[in-house]
Amino acid sequence: MTDPVSDLAKTLGYRFADLNIMQQALTHRSAGGRNNERLEFLGDAILGSVIAAELYERYPQAREGELSRLRSSLVRREALAGLAQELEIGRYLKLGAGERKSGGHHRDSILADALEALFGAIYLDGGFDSCRDCILSLFGTMLEQVPEPDKLKDPKTRLQEYLQSRQLALPEYAVLDVSGDAHAQSFTVSCTANAAEVMVTEGTARNRRHAEQNAAEKMLGLLYAG
Repeated sequence: MTDPVSDLAKTLGYRFADLNIMQQALTHRSAGGRNNERLEFLGDAILGSVIAAELYERYPQAREGELSRLRSSLVRREALAGLAQELEIGRYLKLGAGERKSGGHHRDSILADALEALFGAIYLDGGFDSCRDCILSLFGTMLEQVPEPDKLKDPKTRLQEYLQSRQLALPEYAVLDVSGDAHAQSFTVSCTANAAEVMVTEGTARNRRHAEQNAAEKMLGLLYAG
């Protein structure tokens, strides 16, 4: 085993019996030949099941929807890419010339896929228990710091539940402005809530849904401040 790959194996906390499968997990399709796409598919499924089982044990009172949001927060692309960056997986990736020139070693999608491919490779090389132990070790801090289930609800849902719990009318959203070219539009949306008084907030984003979420988040800030 070469020193660089040996370093990565130590960081992962797993010693591969078959080094070829580890190298395959680190090979992007742009490099040609045997690549990590199938391993990424396998690793994605295993990661989801391991994290789901762990959350099921940690949060015995959480409902299905809450568990789903918790799992999504942990296995989303940004979270996986962040973990891959901490492991410096980009240093070990085998990419085609085009991907190397365009900064593929730092691209979130490539890093996240490579990490999942490594999980798939560990599963094939050492079995499910070895793969689960590696995943739980790497995700240990993230699992400890994951927010409570109800904190993961989107702002519109939290605002609706806040108002309903106080038997108040549901918020109303309206598009105030749409600007920019078709491929780069900006939406400004208002959120109106009738609590102790009528309050209006505005949110701006690249699409209407995100603009509504921004406006709802601001409304929650006003309501909690009051």
